[in-house]
Amino acid sequence: MINKISPSVEHALAEIYDGATIMIGGFGGAGQPAELIDGLIAHGAKDLTIVNNNAGNAEVGLAALLKTGRVRKIICSFPRQVDSYVFDELYRSGKLELELVPQGNLAERIRAAGAGIGAFFTPTGYGTELAKGKETREINGRNYVLEHPIFADFALIKAEVGDRWGNLTYRKTARNFGPVMATAAKATIASVHSIVELGSIDPETVITPGIFVKHIVKVPRVATGPAGFKAA
Repeated sequence: MINKISPSVEHALAEIYDGATIMIGGFGGAGQPAELIDGLIAHGAKDLTIVNNNAGNAEVGLAALLKTGRVRKIICSFPRQVDSYVFDELYRSGKLELELVPQGNLAERIRAAGAGIGAFFTPTGYGTELAKGKETREINGRNYVLEHPIFADFALIKAEVGDRWGNLTYRKTARNFGPVMATAAKATIASVHSIVELGSIDPETVITPGIFVKHIVKVPRVATGPAGFKAA
């Protein structure tokens, strides 16, 4: 019998190893799997590469993970915000490597990994420092930059509802990067607020099919998320 329900966050994250590349869903606080991030901190894995839209806020969630000093590199779109002082300190002191990727390119590079696309041309970034050292090409009179997929060993995402096969639905904007990250990782771990009986989710509403998910774990809903963001 297929049953992807984990009894605890600790159990769900047990397979993560040192040196892993980990995608973490979320757009700021919306859809960020806070409980899984806290579990990763407790897990103790080090020398990690993290793929996320931003680099954390204050000293909670992703920023708390960075503060442990166990992240070697971060691939993201928005590393600096008003309260991104943890990232700032690590980056300026040379303790954290940054690969800056425009948000659209980040989403498409992740999607390309899941879709089996070897590389793609995009106009975004052409003529800037972000295109330095990359192949460029003129297509129909417009200049493009060649970008490659981003793959991950693990993806940590937040969904709303799941079943024992790992089928997932999301809540509004909490969906953001979750679906594409689930397809681009070797193993996806999802936190959910509700686990329902198999067959309870209308197949037409399934966003992430269970084939892309290895573990799901139920977590309580809280009033506020990381850095005071409302839970989503």
